[in-house]
Amino acid sequence: MVTSYSSSLKIFLREAGDIARFTRRFFSQWFRPRYEIAELLRQCFVIGYQSLPLVGLTAFILGLVLTIQLRPSMEDYGVAAQLPAIVGIAIIREIGPVIVALIFAGKIGSSIGAELGSMKVTEQIDAMEVSGTNPFKYLVVTRVLAATLMLPILVLLGDCVSLYGSWIGVNIRGNTSFYLFWTQVFNNITFSDVLPAFIKSYFFGFAVGVIGSYKGFKSNKGTEGVGRSANSAVVVSSVVIFIIDLLAVQVTDVLGLN
Repeated sequence: MVTSYSSSLKIFLREAGDIARFTRRFFSQWFRPRYEIAELLRQCFVIGYQSLPLVGLTAFILGLVLTIQLRPSMEDYGVAAQLPAIVGIAIIREIGPVIVALIFAGKIGSSIGAELGSMKVTEQIDAMEVSGTNPFKYLVVTRVLAATLMLPILVLLGDCVSLYGSWIGVNIRGNTSFYLFWTQVFNNITFSDVLPAFIKSYFFGFAVGVIGSYKGFKSNKGTEGVGRSANSAVVVSSVVIFIIDLLAVQVTDVLGLN
């Protein structure tokens, strides 16, 4: 048993070290020419725009269900009038960024891991090196940057769609105007609610991009390895998102932003 735990710890530490070296390589390659602007813009379209339908649907259902579930309890305590404010704070500050990031990890993390993994096992990455192209710059840097830039935008749009779903949920058993709903939401939201959520979404996107790229770039053992890379990218990215969120809560508490 002790040997098993020791072996698992060694594997974990080795993996963490490899990801740290991979991240360091990303930063060392980021500022060096040649800059793959066209590929970066293409990845922004693929990673950002093509994720909108899934993010929008998930966010809408989230706002609707959260409102419907909270309403009976708030009516019991006689504070149903505060439902828009409470749901708005919960979505913008915590639930929206984390849920969208997890959806993003499931869709984009697995996609990057599978795509780069298939290129690795079919030796396309080796062919790029032989032809004089920097595969790390072209494949990894562009995807990590696109994921880092696009996730905050998806979180912002997801929050808006989720609040719209919440407004519909409020009006299922009530009659609150669109203007009154949004007035109640924004009157109870402060800068300290929005800024931490927006900043940590960059870290979420960066983590998904780096881990997905790392898992794909290090893939082996043929098609079986590609599937394992895609699955591992989602699992590890999801765990890292929760860890980053926990650290962000601690930092904001120390800075007095809670």
